[in-house]
Amino acid sequence: MLGLELIVVIGAALVACRVGAQRSGIAAPILLLAAGVLLGFVPAFTGLELPSAVVLLLFLPALLWWEAMNTPLREIRKFRRGILLTGTLLVVITAAAVAATAHAFGLPWGPAWVLGAALAPTDATAVGVVSRLLPRRHLTVLRAESLINDGTALVLFGLAVGVVAGEQHLSALHIGWELVVSYAGGIIAGALAATVGVFVRRFITDTLAASTIFFLIPFTGYLLAELVHASGVLAAVAAGLIVSQTSPIYGTAPARRQVFAFWGLVTFMLNGALFVLIGIEAHPAVGGLDGTGLLRALAMVLAIAAVMTATRIAFLFVSAYLIRAVDRRPQQRLLRMSDRARIVSGLCGFRGAVSLAVALAVPHTLDSGAPFPERDTIVFVTFGVIIVMLMPAFALPAVIRWARYPADTRFDDELALARTETTTAAIEALPRLADETGADPEAVRRLDAEMREHLDALDTGADGDPAEAARLREDYDRLRLAVIGEKRATMIRMRNERRIDDAVLRRMQAALDIEEVRLLADPGDDED
Repeated sequence: MLGLELIVVIGAALVACRVGAQRSGIAAPILLLAAGVLLGFVPAFTGLELPSAVVLLLFLPALLWWEAMNTPLREIRKFRRGILLTGTLLVVITAAAVAATAHAFGLPWGPAWVLGAALAPTDATAVGVVSRLLPRRHLTVLRAESLINDGTALVLFGLAVGVVAGEQHLSALHIGWELVVSYAGGIIAGALAATVGVFVRRFITDTLAASTIFFLIPFTGYLLAELVHASGVLAAVAAGLIVSQTSPIYGTAPARRQVFAFWGLVTFMLNGALFVLIGIEAHPAVGGLDGTGLLRALAMVLAIAAVMTATRIAFLFVSAYLIRAVDRRPQQRLLRMSDRARIVSGLCGFRGAVSLAVALAVPHTLDSGAPFPERDTIVFVTFGVIIVMLMPAFALPAVIRWARYPADTRFDDELALARTETTTAAIEALPRLADETGADPEAVRRLDAEMREHLDALDTGADGDPAEAARLREDYDRLRLAVIGEKRATMIRMRNERRIDDAVLRRMQAALDIEEVRLLADPGDDED
């Protein structure tokens, strides 16, 4: 019954923390971690250990796939140099800094490098802590960095564990080859899974079947990558980026609605459950240490968190100014950010799922039968640093205000441009479409008048006072929502009076729900 109890308790924690975050303003992951720590005191959950394979094979493919699906590829291309540097070189430097700090506290070099590899990558899902506080450009760079740095960290982890076990040798050539296999193999596996999935979807019209194919793509890519000893994480990311470009072309509207609704719920639950489990797992991590070892591990947590933050901030400054010194092209200057913004980026180096999975993947024993040296310390310090690195989220709203980001109106400008040009193109194509479909002239006249009225409203918003245009749009949407509410109430009354059937109500309700979702759509959501 433990599994059923855990599902119910975690589900209740997700709801409570979601509501608590909305009302208190505290980041949801922090509340979820606290809930997990409290749940760890419940006798039924004492000693609960989450297998690393569950994190690597269930949580990561789904979460990283969805993050990749919602990360703009255009922005990744634009900032690719900085993203590649932080996703590769910064990971190695961070792992080295953590290893050196841990070694100063008495950890042998091998376990110290294992710990460094576990804590080196930032977490794509934990970035959601600041998703509504940062400008879109800044958030995209943080997410993209988190999507690609996992492959580097996992290679370092495999090498470090191999060295401790006496199975690996370290050399620049060996490390370089492992990275090439990890990145190239992962990207190829993800591209292959996405290509096959998209090809098959072109011939599938059934919504449920198409959605199932969509579901299988990240796990297929992960499996293919693992079979060739490449990075399954990068395979899921590559597949997500490819499908994000092809889904609007080959997918159907019903399938897209179903997929976005399904994945939005699934990733919310998986991400939240992962933070709760991190909190629960903190208890057995503490239990594996004695008094002296626990004090040393606590000191290591604080020291390593400080070193990681300082290393990240220093790297962001040094790399930026080196790029400025080398590349003085005008287009490069447009990509620059302020020093204050770099401080914010330095504080946003949250750790999460990958670090958790890597720490849990440290073997209990070596092939010789001897226990893996300092495993309990590695696990505890990893959990502790994950928690401590989330603490700056409390101060980030104030720090972001201090950073004084310039107003970011590009999304709104491009959204207005897209609405205007698509409506204009539709009006120009209406006579041709009417001939092709054989539509009645009265239907054509009504649709033409409706689209021209919509275009006039868009033009007014573009040419007039932006504040007044925004107020008019809000009033219009509010009135439309009130009208939808009145329609829904009338429809339910008719059903209750037995004037219409439940099937009719469901069909009408689906249409009203679509319209309501469109009106309530948040422009800040990437998937909209």
